[in-house]
Amino acid sequence: MILSVLAISLVFGTSVGESHGLAALSRNLLLSSALLVNALRVIRIPLFVLQVGSTLSASGQSTAVLLLPGQYDSSTNPQLLHDLLTSPSASLSQSAGFANSSSQSSVSLPLTVALQPGIAVYPHALYSGQGSYTALPTSPVANASILGASSLALSGNVWAEVSAGSNSRIILWNSIPDVSQLPQTALGSLSLLNLQSTACSPPCSGNGVCSASGTCTCPTGFNGTSCESCATGYFGPTCKACPSGCTTCNDGMTGTGICRAPTVTNPPSSCNCLNGQCGVNGQCTCLPGWTSASNGTQCAACASGFFLDSSGNCEICSLGCAECANGSGDCISCKSGYTQDTSDRTLCDAVQQQTSSGTTCPSSSYSAGSSCELCAPECQTCTGSTSSNCVICASGTYSFNGTCVQTNSGGVCEGSSLIGNNNKHECDSCGPKCTSCQIPNFSAASTINQAQCTGCLPGYVLYQGACVQSCPSGTFLSPTDNLTCTACSSSCSSCSGSANYCLTCSNGLLASGGSCVTSCPSNTFSSSGTCLTCHPDCASCSGGSFNQCTSCNKNLPVPTNGRCLATCSQNQYFDPTSSTCQSCDGNCASCSGSGPNNCLACSSSSQVLRGGTCVAANCSSGTNVVPGLGACLAELVLVPSSTSGSPLPSISGITTPTSTTTQALPWWEILLMALGCAFIFIAFLYCWRRRARKQRAKKTAAFASAKALDHKSNWRLRLMRFGERLFGRSPSRPPPHSEEIALWKLRAAEEARHNQELEKVMEAYGFSRSSSPHESKRMESHDHESYRSQRLSGGSLYTEVIGMPRRGPEPRQPVKTNPLTSRFSSTTVGSSVHKKPSLMRREPFPPKAQTDAETYAASVRQSPQAKASGQSRRVTPTNTGGSNNPFVHK
Repeated sequence: MILSVLAISLVFGTSVGESHGLAALSRNLLLSSALLVNALRVIRIPLFVLQVGSTLSASGQSTAVLLLPGQYDSSTNPQLLHDLLTSPSASLSQSAGFANSSSQSSVSLPLTVALQPGIAVYPHALYSGQGSYTALPTSPVANASILGASSLALSGNVWAEVSAGSNSRIILWNSIPDVSQLPQTALGSLSLLNLQSTACSPPCSGNGVCSASGTCTCPTGFNGTSCESCATGYFGPTCKACPSGCTTCNDGMTGTGICRAPTVTNPPSSCNCLNGQCGVNGQCTCLPGWTSASNGTQCAACASGFFLDSSGNCEICSLGCAECANGSGDCISCKSGYTQDTSDRTLCDAVQQQTSSGTTCPSSSYSAGSSCELCAPECQTCTGSTSSNCVICASGTYSFNGTCVQTNSGGVCEGSSLIGNNNKHECDSCGPKCTSCQIPNFSAASTINQAQCTGCLPGYVLYQGACVQSCPSGTFLSPTDNLTCTACSSSCSSCSGSANYCLTCSNGLLASGGSCVTSCPSNTFSSSGTCLTCHPDCASCSGGSFNQCTSCNKNLPVPTNGRCLATCSQNQYFDPTSSTCQSCDGNCASCSGSGPNNCLACSSSSQVLRGGTCVAANCSSGTNVVPGLGACLAELVLVPSSTSGSPLPSISGITTPTSTTTQALPWWEILLMALGCAFIFIAFLYCWRRRARKQRAKKTAAFASAKALDHKSNWRLRLMRFGERLFGRSPSRPPPHSEEIALWKLRAAEEARHNQELEKVMEAYGFSRSSSPHESKRMESHDHESYRSQRLSGGSLYTEVIGMPRRGPEPRQPVKTNPLTSRFSSTTVGSSVHKKPSLMRREPFPPKAQTDAETYAASVRQSPQAKASGQSRRVTPTNTGGSNNPFVHK
């Protein structure tokens, strides 16, 4: 493997003389891995050491190697570097930015030497001097930092925005070996404005920073894949947090941060309390008239003596009513001494007081036995002498827990938060969610619906004397108490914070910054009657998104498909006059303007930057331009002259290519490998045979199942098979089923009987054709096949009887080659029984020898005379005397 460049630093000990102090202070050697240079000896920059890369060293080696950016492995040339890389004691000392640490670290191959994502700045040209490293930030650079650099190195896929000289904005894509060689417009002190990776697609917004992994890193408060929006609870172009004490505010990029819902301390829900207040210890205190429900929710049901009205409030029942129905308030049961009113079911009337003689006591008196006595001054009607026996309290007092109490000027009963109800003569509860209430200018003529809440449960606000969850439109929550909803001014349709800070305006005007205007100012857009701020990436816009820009600001000047970006492409520059990206000159890899004199880096590897112009490198000593560094290798080193003093010591292995030697394996390793291969082969063979057996077993089982021969084996048979396999005996074939044997025997017997009957017919037919004993003997001498052929093809019985041959073809007996396979038919084949050719293929019976009687009968049937006269085919009977046989010749 041929690497780009490597550098070797040598340490030789003490100085050899004052005149040679430079060689003693810095004896460093830079070499090309292609071994093009071996005469270069000393760093050109006096007293400064090259700081780009990592220094490789190993114990026992007098040479330390400075590895420039690239990849290295065990095959890297030359031999000197190979020995260091593969040394077990090799260690690596990183330069600034190459590992974010100067500590020693172990070496593992392959080794990649590269600058971490960021920028390394050096105080002297050609990357010398003590460098400093700046990593990719996690948030946009807030303040420009002065670099004070004479050279700088950029990692791959990273761009830096800097300001320098008359050009306030330059984008750097490549390392700069000498800042003084930049164009005239870029000369001066450099200040870092932005530093980002190029890996993000689409690019991050101006609020995010592209990381090396290709994701946008968002600062606190920002959200989205490109950090283009504010997270919930943050507002404005910089995504500030909502004000303290607010649960929600007008958030988002276009939000104003106005508090919409203040933070509620100890809300009822925090202690499972529906209509009550939660204490510091989490204890729920119910409002008057409320108690816990059957499901366990506290303050969720009306207490005894109260009913739930249509407004959701627990209202007190009428006097004398112990229990009343929700909704209507009809009395379900009356207290002792009361009866339900016949005309109004919500009322319970007190039983009139009568003396012992039956006299009815007048109002304001009670029965004291035989006479009527006056009630207590606190009672209008009573059942006894004390104030606790009042049925209806006197004017100006109200019944509360069995006693009559007075009210204040607001109608609030003494010792409670209840309000006086003149209709019921009782202290009644305030409205729903009210913790306190009053009736302005309370009097005996005041009614309960005039009551106004003065306090609400946490989470509710006051609006027109009632407790509501939020202020309605046209009102705002007063910041003085965060409780009362106050009306906006007439010019505002909605407002916040004050009556004159309009969120929306009336009369068709637009709200902008709390005021009502006829048109939206710059950097804002109109939406639903309000002027909203553009996205911070935009100078002007048509909407609130970061891709709805119509013009761009100077920090993100490049308009691209509705977005404003920081940079053009690497080989382009931004032209502010046309607000477009223009291509650089062909010699420039990146540039700051048009023409060949504004190059920031060269596109050709054979050119270097000189005053903003790319010129031929003309590297000396056969060296080339170092990729990624933009400088000749010879620019980093100095070849000593013959008069420079004593020569530097020689270093072995610099010009020697890496050699790899193969060492013979010991015998035990070869044996282990052979055994391993044999084991793998045997294991493969075993698995293959086992698989083949399983496949055969599956096929056999499928065949037996198709032929109804699948007989499941019991555990005894399986045990026997296991024993046969264990002791090496071949498994014995199980005997065929007895029913199968009987069937084959029956078929064989039928076949034999059929053949016998056929032989008898054919023999009789054959004798009828025989003309002489000699012919019969000749037929007997034939083999069985010829004999069967002769008798199958012989003349028919019809010809023998009438003596005339057939005019049509002679019928032939079919020759059956297949055995009968069914006991029921000679033409059908049984399908349920497996064929066994060994049982079916039977040899034909040989012809039997003729007896003397059979021989004589054959000679009589066909005599030589009859044969000679041409009447061999007619039957000529022998005259045995008087006979009526019509065939006898007379």
